[in-house]
Parts: sequence; C-alpha cells; structure tokens
Amino acid sequence: MITKRMLLLAIMALGFVVGTDRGFAQAWPTRTVKFIAPFAAGGTSDTLGRIAAEHLKDKLHQQLYVENRVGAGGMIGSHEVAAADPDGYTFVISGIASHVIAPAFSRNPSYDGLRDFTHVAYLGGPPVVLVVHPSLGARSFKEFLDLARRAAEGLNYVSSGVGTHGFLFAEDMARREHFRLTHVPYKGSNPAVLDLIAGHVKIGAMAWSSAVEQIRAGNVQALGVSSQNRLAGFPDVPTFRELGYPDLVAATWFSLSGPAKLPSAISHRLNAAVVEVMQAPDVQKQFAREGIESKSLTPEEFTAFVESETARWAPVAKAIGPLDSN
Repeated sequence: MITKRMLLLAIMALGFVVGTDRGFAQAWPTRTVKFIAPFAAGGTSDTLGRIAAEHLKDKLHQQLYVENRVGAGGMIGSHEVAAADPDGYTFVISGIASHVIAPAFSRNPSYDGLRDFTHVAYLGGPPVVLVVHPSLGARSFKEFLDLARRAAEGLNYVSSGVGTHGFLFAEDMARREHFRLTHVPYKGSNPAVLDLIAGHVKIGAMAWSSAVEQIRAGNVQALGVSSQNRLAGFPDVPTFRELGYPDLVAATWFSLSGPAKLPSAISHRLNAAVVEVMQAPDVQKQFAREGIESKSLTPEEFTAFVESETARWAPVAKAIGPLDSN
C-alpha cells in the first residue's frame, strides 16, 4: 500500500532529478563542443554545420567546431556519434541521407536512425535538382527522358554520394521510367559538381544549393526541382510536381542530432539556440540565395518529423535495393 509519506518522497525525488537536469543544462557546455559533418567539406551538410557552429558559440559562450568524417552515405560519421557518450559534447549534422536513406539501403546498417539518436533541431534543407551539362543536348525534362530511354548502354550520372537524396531521386526516376542510369560515386557534392561542369559526366542529381551557382553561371541546365513551387529567380525551372510527379515534393533536409539518451534539458536548450540562429536575418538571406528553407521545430516535433520521413522514404530506398557494395 502506498502511503502519503511514500508518495511525498517520490515527488521530492522527481523534483530533485528535474532540478539536477535543469542545473546540468544551465552549466553546459563547460568545454568545446564537436559537430561531426558526415559529408565532404563545402557541401550543404558541412556549410550548415559551420553556420550553426559559428553563431552558436556566441549563444552558448563556448567554442564549437566542425569535423568532417566522410563515407558510406554519411554513415561513418553518424555511427561515431551514435557510439559517443550522451554528454552534450558530440553531435552530428544529421539529415535525410544519413539517417533515413543510407540505413535503408544498407544490408547491415551500423545504427538505427531513430533509436540510436536524440534528434535535437532542424537546420534547413534545399530541394533536389536534376541538372545536365549542355553537351548532353537535353533542354527540357521531356528531352532528357527521350534521350535516356534511347540510350541502349544507359547514362552515367553524379550525385553527392551513395545514399544521398539526389541519388535516391535519380535511381527512383530510372526505375519508374524504365531507363538505365549508372551512378558515378563521389565523396561529396564539390568533386561531383567539378566533373559535371567539366563535362566528364553529363547528368547530376543533387541538392539545389550544391548546383545553384553553376546553374546561375549557365554551366549546367536545371531540368526539374523538388520544391513545392518554382524557386524565386528561376521561373523557367519546373517542379517535379508540374512534370507529373506529385509525390516528388521534398527537401534534402539537414539537422542536428546527438547520441541516444542525451539529457532532455540540454536538447531543449540547444534547440532553442539553433532555432534563434536559423531565423537570424543574415542566415535567412544566405538561405534564400541557396534555396534553403528552415523550420522552427521543438525536439519532439522534429523527432516526429524524422519518423514521418523514415516512413515515407525508407520503403522507396528498400525497393531500389541494398547498395552496400557501391
């Protein structure tokens, strides 16, 4: 039988735990915080991580730095964070590629994108764009489809890496439309874009922010984009929705996640700081130029978002098949 004394002691104990958790968060961080970017320097993951780290040091009154740990569609760097102590000093620039798509593609993923992480904050995300080198001779998405279907040996294309959102879009498109694409893997968007504009590979599927400067310069042509509406400044680039793919409205989102069992008070404190940073006028100006949209989500709302994205995209990745060998 539970007595009044027992109930009072339980309430006091709970209050002590909550108070300790809050006190820990107020004291945190007392040393340098590391953000692991699981993709190459210069890509959107790296860029967003560095924007966050640069602005957060003033909010948190502590140094933060970004370390690139590249490979396996973002799984190498992400695994390192999943295995880290949940003490608030190691985070990953997570996202749809590393925490939804790559684990679904893998035969033996080294982590679960939901269970093995504490999802803290949404940073932002650009749409996916299909681009071609002018020498391909496709000036519209229809011309691209016609050319791809006629290519008996198939066509080569680049993305930011196996398991990225652009990779998934290209493979899914080829499967739907019954043509053959061969992926040329790169560790990040920068080397992929360099070979694309040089004409070594004629097709690219990647985040808009990775290709937008080359689109502006006329070095590549954008044939379709996964945004809900046409992007400001690019009225001639149709959306995939307009092109007959209403389900291909999506962002290549990036986020901030820590190991599982990260103290809730730290998660909420960091989330509040990130939301404030992402809405800063200078950050929003940069985002607008690169087609990146941010969302103000609590840790609970963001975790629910990751769950919904996993339910949406993991089956698509699994239908394409395991790709550990790529």
